[in-house]
Amino acid sequence: MPRSSLNSMPYPKTTPSVFFVAFAVFVTLSIRSGDVAAELRQYSDTRPLMGTIVSMTVEGPRREVLEQGVNDAYREMSRLSDMMNHYNPDSMVSAINRAAGAQPVTVSRELLEVLAMARRVSERSDGAFDITVGSLKLWRFNPDNPVMPSPDEIRHALPLVNFHHVILNEKKRTVLLKQHGMRMDLGGIAKLYILNAGMQALKRRGIAHAMINGGGDVAVMGSHQGRPWRIGIRHPRRGDVLLGTVELTQGWVVTSGDYERYFFKDGMRYHHILDPRTGYPTEGPQQVTLVANDIWQVNGYTLAIMVRGVEWGRALISQTPGLSGLIVDHAGQLWSSPGMEKLWLAAPTPLSQ
Repeated sequence: MPRSSLNSMPYPKTTPSVFFVAFAVFVTLSIRSGDVAAELRQYSDTRPLMGTIVSMTVEGPRREVLEQGVNDAYREMSRLSDMMNHYNPDSMVSAINRAAGAQPVTVSRELLEVLAMARRVSERSDGAFDITVGSLKLWRFNPDNPVMPSPDEIRHALPLVNFHHVILNEKKRTVLLKQHGMRMDLGGIAKLYILNAGMQALKRRGIAHAMINGGGDVAVMGSHQGRPWRIGIRHPRRGDVLLGTVELTQGWVVTSGDYERYFFKDGMRYHHILDPRTGYPTEGPQQVTLVANDIWQVNGYTLAIMVRGVEWGRALISQTPGLSGLIVDHAGQLWSSPGMEKLWLAAPTPLSQ
């Protein structure tokens, strides 16, 4: 079954070794023949994008349409990735970061939509999700060459982390970071928007059956060989074990975890999901997975739950119609919402540390 890494803060370059240890979601493709579903053609492609691997599988009656749709989708996703990548000095996000504390920057409609989405998540989570966490830029989570800022460096940078200081002018379509030295990092919010744009490109070609796996965040529509798409959720401490599998014909499966990029120091695990309130990696759940039909229900919220913790996450899921999820807490105990029972294909594997 194809597997892909999950990197909820895309765009830094990853090595193959990091890619394979970072697997978060497996996609199981079930085949059946002898019926109408078997008459559909399947086309798959995999390309590097957003610092990870984006794979795509589509089905339809005409191969040339499938190929055109996939090429359209990758082209559109690449365009948006170039625009929103803060590692790219020519991107709009880099222009905003350079102008921090000085002047507003005119941006595209797409970037303004992503920033507005980020603001809604930040407000709903009381700042647990914050794109200005990019101001804590001294952290490096490459296990071969990690960098941990000193307490003084973190204290100096923390006042720059404040989503309220991202000023959006939707009428003029401008963005201003109020303080000099502020930096935004859209890794936790832009990837799903970009994957959704790829899915919309497929729809414009008339493609009705597709799966896009962007570094472990999965979007699906339609079916695969007449059956729902099967998406497995990995164990946060045992990469070759699945907690279980869900079946979907429409929607998203999104996962964040403390195993994606991390290093150990003095017996402590330091991972890439930073708490905007402290400047240090979160100390809550090991993993959060959300499942929903619509992007706005999941985008940014796996990270917010990683910061706010299990109880806040359970309340969020229960209070959001159409949202299902599972959370593996700090001790390795699994909680799943009642809605997951309707999607669950197999019983979860018992957890062990």
